[in-house]
Amino acid sequence: MPKKPRKRETAAEAPQNAHILGAGEVVPQPVTETIEQNFMPYAMSVILSRAIPEIDGFKPSHRKILYTMYKMGLLTGARSKSANIVGRTMQLNPHGDAAIYETMVRLSRGYETLLHPYVDSKGNFGKAYSRDMQWAASRYTEAKLESISGELFRDIDKNTVDFTDNYDATMKEPTLLPVSFPSVLVNLNSGIAVGMASSICSFNLNEICETTIALAKRPGHPIADTLIAPDFIGGGQILYDRALIEQIYETGRGSLRVRAKYTYDKANNCIDVHEIPPTTTAEAIIDKIVDRVKAGAVREISDVRDETDRGGLKITIDLKRGTDPEKLMQRLFRLTTLEDSFSCNFNILVRGSPRVMGVREILQEWIQFRCGCIKRRVGYDLARAREKLHLLQGLAKILLDIDKCIRVIRETEEEGEVVPNLMIAFGIDRLQAEYVAEIKLRHLNREYILRRTADVERLKEDIADMEDLLGSEKRVRDLMTAELRDVARRFGRERRSEIIYAAELPEAVDEPAVPDYPVTLFFTRQGYFKKITPASLRMNDQQKCKEDDLVVQAVEAGNASELLFFSSKCQVYKACAADFEDTKASALGEYIPARLEMDEGEAALYMAVTRDYGGYMLFAFENGKLAKVDLSVYATKTNRKKLIKAYSDKSPLAALTQLSGDGDCVLVSSAGRRLLFHTGAIAPKTTKDTQGVAVMTLRRGAVITELRAFVEGGGEFRNPARYRTRNLPAAGVLLAEEDRGEQMRLEA
Repeated sequence: MPKKPRKRETAAEAPQNAHILGAGEVVPQPVTETIEQNFMPYAMSVILSRAIPEIDGFKPSHRKILYTMYKMGLLTGARSKSANIVGRTMQLNPHGDAAIYETMVRLSRGYETLLHPYVDSKGNFGKAYSRDMQWAASRYTEAKLESISGELFRDIDKNTVDFTDNYDATMKEPTLLPVSFPSVLVNLNSGIAVGMASSICSFNLNEICETTIALAKRPGHPIADTLIAPDFIGGGQILYDRALIEQIYETGRGSLRVRAKYTYDKANNCIDVHEIPPTTTAEAIIDKIVDRVKAGAVREISDVRDETDRGGLKITIDLKRGTDPEKLMQRLFRLTTLEDSFSCNFNILVRGSPRVMGVREILQEWIQFRCGCIKRRVGYDLARAREKLHLLQGLAKILLDIDKCIRVIRETEEEGEVVPNLMIAFGIDRLQAEYVAEIKLRHLNREYILRRTADVERLKEDIADMEDLLGSEKRVRDLMTAELRDVARRFGRERRSEIIYAAELPEAVDEPAVPDYPVTLFFTRQGYFKKITPASLRMNDQQKCKEDDLVVQAVEAGNASELLFFSSKCQVYKACAADFEDTKASALGEYIPARLEMDEGEAALYMAVTRDYGGYMLFAFENGKLAKVDLSVYATKTNRKKLIKAYSDKSPLAALTQLSGDGDCVLVSSAGRRLLFHTGAIAPKTTKDTQGVAVMTLRRGAVITELRAFVEGGGEFRNPARYRTRNLPAAGVLLAEEDRGEQMRLEA
């Protein structure tokens, strides 16, 4: 049979990448090489160019915005529209306007996140202490630089810092700002890079300047003697611990406790909170208080609301009659973020390398940096003074014969020969001759020349003084400390955060005692819960349930018992029996998914009751595996009410039960097989979502359907040894004929 002629491919049908050599070929590449070539440059870019501040206290985005505003002349004069500032900043910062504007907002006075803001804002700039109070769009707000920003750019035009090209090499921008005070520790700064983070708390400007001056004079100066503690713009009370503060100062790591400040309004029987920790917001505090009230942990509060206005932050807590406000606040400090921790991580870029440093090391690095700026400034002034002296010395030579100078210029036929002829006539160099040739005719008189040359001696003295200054480290440091004193005098303020010493703290108030009395706890298949006293049960023990529902658990316990409700979404919800009202057998009870605010579609499967979190939880999965988990892993110190990953989701859960200790249990499969085993053969785990170990081997299509504790002598099995096994996993055995009647009775 003749072959059909091969159809020629058209240009449209040809593979689009046919001209690319090796296209479609899979080339193996070591993962370490991929990470090095792709991930590491990204990580270093984030660390060096985005998230970590440098020794001047600024990240690149901050520096670009402030320098743009400085070049726009916003250090003095009227404010400019924020949109205009953002647009101009894009010449240095090639990011979207939203990111640039957000950065500028955080530098502003209106946002209230910096102890000494750098941007004087007008309009709605939001509030750092509010989660919901957002800033207005950039077209509606205005801004300029605060007066303290002048200290960021002091003598920046005198070669005090290096400049580099912007991203498209059309402009120059400073690599650092020549700040005249340690701004890196004066204002709060935080950032998250790749594999590292930075969190720098703010300190009082007066204390920082005093500490820096003392450290410049005596490197061994005790930092904590002058730098008492951090200071936050939101105020609050810092719980002072000298040992902890010194640890932070030495290592740059640690955390300190900050609590809110409040007043009690006796007339209205309410507490007004007007200063909160810098790590939280008003809405977060209110939400936490509401949660505590709903959970029954706090019963003295009738209402809580946010009354923040133009006067500032205000959270009002209405109290019930007879409530002691002091004791209530001590409990709220423990239960909510009215008292919170500020974690310190003084990670700073120094000469291109991230370093975690203590306060002493940071200030020493800053002193070195600032002394370098001062030397560069003095060197710049010295070079200009030498140039001026050189020109004036040439001018002084024509003082001997002004008429000769005029005659030389007049008799020179070509303009280009004027400078050479002056050089020959007076013995001066080209620069001096150029300077003389540019003098206006009206200034060629003795009075003008004498007045200018009178500065020669003063310039010589200034030059000698600057040369001596550059050669003396002590004089450089003295000049730096004089500038620090000037900054502290002009911009220093009293502390905002109050220092509270341990002796001043009120004694800890214990939680109100929960009345403890015997109760019986009932839990139904559909998730209803009832707590009934023995007296009520004696009157009526017929439990009322919804249609198609029945009681699956009845536990005798105490009113102070802890309850753990395991859900169908691998979560556990914690409560206390005292959180529920006593009820009667004739009531349906409370629907647990609604009461504990479970997720939509989530059902409550099992109720565990405990006081000391002793014993185990035993989980049986359909694939034949069992997980024995210590009940203690569900205990939490922070009173969390919801724990995720309460058990494994790798296989569907067949059954679960609570064990006070090891004992015999029965596993039942869908194939009708029973397996009697001792839980001591299964090692307990401290990982909640462990997948467990294989206990029952299953035939194809069979699954575990039931797990229950075995009671010796309970009549379930005539011969328990038939169902028991020494080695696990085991297949189990079918139910014996003599046990079937008993099994039918148990199921009924």
